[in-house]
Amino acid sequence: MIAKIYSSCVLGVDAYEVTAEVDTGSGLPHFNIVGLPDMAIKESRDRIKAAIRNSGFSFPSTKIIVNLAPADIKKEGASFDLPIALSILSAENVIDCSDLKGHIFCGELSLDGKVKPIKGALPIAMALKKMGKNIFVLPEENSREAAIIKGIEAYPVSSLKEAVDFLNKKIIIKKKEVNPEAYFRRNSRYCNDFSDVKGQEHVKRGLEVASAGGHNILLIGPPGSGKSMLAKRLPTILSEMTLEEGLETSSIHSIAGILAPNKVIIGTRPFRSPHHTISDAALLGGGTNPAPGEISLAHNGVLFLDELPEFRRNVLEVLRQPLEDGAVTIARVANTLTYPAKFMLVAAMNPCPCGHFTDPKRECHCTPFQIQHYLSKISGPLLDRIDIHLEVPRLKYEHLTDKRRGETSEVIRKRVDAAHIIQKNRYKDDGVLFNAHLESKELEKHCILDKEAEELLKLAILELGISARAYDKILKVSRTIADLDGKDIIEAHHISEAISYRSLDRNLWG
Repeated sequence: MIAKIYSSCVLGVDAYEVTAEVDTGSGLPHFNIVGLPDMAIKESRDRIKAAIRNSGFSFPSTKIIVNLAPADIKKEGASFDLPIALSILSAENVIDCSDLKGHIFCGELSLDGKVKPIKGALPIAMALKKMGKNIFVLPEENSREAAIIKGIEAYPVSSLKEAVDFLNKKIIIKKKEVNPEAYFRRNSRYCNDFSDVKGQEHVKRGLEVASAGGHNILLIGPPGSGKSMLAKRLPTILSEMTLEEGLETSSIHSIAGILAPNKVIIGTRPFRSPHHTISDAALLGGGTNPAPGEISLAHNGVLFLDELPEFRRNVLEVLRQPLEDGAVTIARVANTLTYPAKFMLVAAMNPCPCGHFTDPKRECHCTPFQIQHYLSKISGPLLDRIDIHLEVPRLKYEHLTDKRRGETSEVIRKRVDAAHIIQKNRYKDDGVLFNAHLESKELEKHCILDKEAEELLKLAILELGISARAYDKILKVSRTIADLDGKDIIEAHHISEAISYRSLDRNLWG
């Protein structure tokens, strides 16, 4: 007898429908799964057999063939355990699957028949309407994820026996109901705030400029100057997440399996800080079973690379294309996957190998050659994608003991939001979102300087050693500073401030 149960699987960030077809016929007892299953699915044969028997049902002593259709797409993960088990029981007339065309089943089974959580429940729920489905039967731990999506009925099950009784209408399971707006608001509070940071007003101003214009930023300073502390607070002054952005970000975290059960929708900008020993595959994404990397987990948020020169050069080079495109494409023999990766890059480094080159209290023992070699670990093409270089000096005693609190993140974010509105209105016909994304021809159109600003920029290029590649960066940053100032024309003090944010171009290190 043939039976069908519908399931789903995630490929990249998109979910597609999978049909678990089972044929039980005469022949020697044999259990085979076809349809390009991975090793986790092949090993499910023993899990499913034990789960069915330990749930009080008999496992058929016949030839069993399971086909996961479409057969030309590789299937991964253990989420097909539940639909395969149900299709076998349906073939044995334990349940009737003739009225289940609008259902999707996902879940991993343990040997005692318990249903365990899966990865990717949220993107599957988001894709159900495209499949023509509206009922999602899944593990209890994942039910809140699915219930977030309006129009989807999520029914949590904790065991195979419970799923069978539910389909046979022996028990009633209430669908999980969640208010997505309430969850989103509850999770939209940050633990950190800029008012916690003492001193460093120049650095805080630079981070505000970076946030207002979408500029990538490099923090340079001695150990203990507060680079990491400042970077961790950057998401708090970015524009607030929208519900749509929250769902998009949560979907990626769900695929990676790191979405907490009590935080089914992310309401704050993600902050990812990978260690400098990370591989290019872990940063970019991929692997034997391709999964989103750190740059995709930082989507709509901040990617923080501490000790930037300590990262392997090949790891840093893979950042170039995602920084330009806002997405990363992973090519494999069987398929090509694209993950979103729109993030703000924040990097931090010491000014020299020992870290004390710019520290007035500590003596630096590095030679000019060692300093240049240290800085040369960061390639020119990557530096070209970083608009702002900020010096972070060691805090003075009077700043450390100052009891006054600085501006809160909320106050700074209001100025950032105002600058975003100006840019949105200015670039509505150009397809540009932030000043950082301006191309050369758009710079000429939108970056208009007064006479004093032109003279200052000319002087900076001719006398201060500002490189040619820094010219466009200074214009973009000064455009953002002018937006924060509410000015249409870029003035001399805007150019002056922008030049102060180009430390590495002013030949301060050797």
